[in-house]
Amino acid sequence: MTIRPHLLIVFVLAAASSSVALANDTLWALLEKGGQVVLIRHGLTTPGVGDPAGFKPGDCATQRNLVADGRRQAERLGAALRAHKVPVARVLSSPWCRCLETARIAFGTEPAIDDALSNLFDNSPNRERQVAAFRKLVASAPRQGNLMLVTHGSTTAAFTGINQGTAEMVVVTPEGGERYRVAGRLAVQ
Repeated sequence: MTIRPHLLIVFVLAAASSSVALANDTLWALLEKGGQVVLIRHGLTTPGVGDPAGFKPGDCATQRNLVADGRRQAERLGAALRAHKVPVARVLSSPWCRCLETARIAFGTEPAIDDALSNLFDNSPNRERQVAAFRKLVASAPRQGNLMLVTHGSTTAAFTGINQGTAEMVVVTPEGGERYRVAGRLAVQ
């Protein structure tokens, strides 16, 4: 019996989809238990890379901000976290407006600002200091609930080596002290 190539492709895609769903279920269960650190990239912004020349983190008019699709991503993120009954202990955010707005929409609360979550795009002198500060955040992760960190893709990449999509979560499991492992990533549709 010969397997047709297009049927093989369908089988492989179905198997991959099934394993992603299983991985997602495992991550949601981990989040429901609490004790995790979750890195969330801000929602979709105005087109471009980095911020315009002369931007100031505290002045939203000088930087790239969320667009309507980015706000909807933040809404879906918050809805998914609530639907899965994910307990939230604390919400911290980068001082950039796009991160603050993502956090406010997703969690319905004013996040605390933490400079360790600042954008590392084109800001490499701060990389080592911020990675060290992130390790301290991991060490202080709550046992009850999860520590939610709203940040930038470049910052998550510096902490974990993962280039995440907008409004995507990277789940990090503390392993004692300042050690951690990446449990996985979740993208909310």
